[in-house]
Amino acid sequence: MRTNIMSPLAETAAGAIADEVLRACVHCGMCNATCPTYHLTGDELDGPRGRIYLIKQALEGEPVTSLTRDHLDRCLSCRACETTCPSGVQYHRLLDVGRDVVAHQTERPPAQRALRAAIRWLCIEPWRLERLMALGRPFKALLPSALRGKLPARTPMGALPRPVAHDRRMTLLTGCVQSATAPHFNAATRRVFDAAGVSLTETPGVGCCGALSAHLDAPEEARALARRNIDAWIKQLDAGAEAVIVNASGCAAFIRDYPDLLADDPYDVAKARRVLAALKDPVEVLAKDPPRAVRAPRNTRIAVHQSCTLRNGPGLAEAPERLLASLGYDPQPVAGSHLCCGSAGAYSLLQPKMAGELRALKVTALTAGDPEAIYTANIGCWMHLAEKSPVPVRHWIEAVDDVVS
Repeated sequence: MRTNIMSPLAETAAGAIADEVLRACVHCGMCNATCPTYHLTGDELDGPRGRIYLIKQALEGEPVTSLTRDHLDRCLSCRACETTCPSGVQYHRLLDVGRDVVAHQTERPPAQRALRAAIRWLCIEPWRLERLMALGRPFKALLPSALRGKLPARTPMGALPRPVAHDRRMTLLTGCVQSATAPHFNAATRRVFDAAGVSLTETPGVGCCGALSAHLDAPEEARALARRNIDAWIKQLDAGAEAVIVNASGCAAFIRDYPDLLADDPYDVAKARRVLAALKDPVEVLAKDPPRAVRAPRNTRIAVHQSCTLRNGPGLAEAPERLLASLGYDPQPVAGSHLCCGSAGAYSLLQPKMAGELRALKVTALTAGDPEAIYTANIGCWMHLAEKSPVPVRHWIEAVDDVVS
């Protein structure tokens, strides 16, 4: 695809990224075959090819309206399109650039701006969300149904492993929404790694990965959060940590894009790439050196949800399922595993109708095999699916924890 990106964007790293991605596209439209939003609406502008044209027009100086913004907003950033593109178009990199450009050229209605700012303010500092949830739980039955389902019950963390100086040491992302709503995920991860002979500790000074800020019109805030995290992780790596473990696949997906986020500063990019080289999903460590099961699973019949951020980025979609099968679980087949559940960070709050339709399809597929529980790899998917699932939804690391700790 020929491009003529306008200055001053053309002279920036973001402009170079956009130019590279646009030139790879051959207009074939095969991407639409796996796009969840195109499946729902049948509108070309709600598919990757149509969105690429909208972004191209914006970058080349064509008038941008709220129509352009709305179609880009409807994109889940699930990256399913990238798995079927014969030209290897890295659509998500172009989308990030395009959204920033369109956001600067169109003004959102006040209600949209307020909602996005509120989500960022509430979520990037976990203590705010944690306190709000603590206040809301006693009155859950009185809340509107739309809010009631987004208030998960508090799950006990369980005992943390005793401090043991294992030969191997790694550092764990605490997270923002996850640390407030599901701290038991991190506790389970630490117990499992302890059983596998790895000392795993949460990294001081690390918080939100920055994904919410980047996707909610605050790129500079996202860069500040990324720099804070990178500096804290490098201190851990310098002190002997073997890897940076991120058990929320959505956060890991965004961290993998830190080099693009910080592309205008070579020094920051070099540090980001060092972190990226050390970044691991828990399944990557456990698949190579799995802990030994000390008991059989209580509920063996399960369904494993392949989160988009584990499937379409690092290509680890089936790894949790294989690990759980090796520990005695019986994962059931799930149709349409490539389709997004509709969570997508703050998407379920900003696009509730489309997110609800996608969730209904996903829950139907996940429960078709009559599982006793559903396991996923991402905090957002966990919250979104659990809101309507007829069976318990858990992180897959909890299933490992049940049999090895």
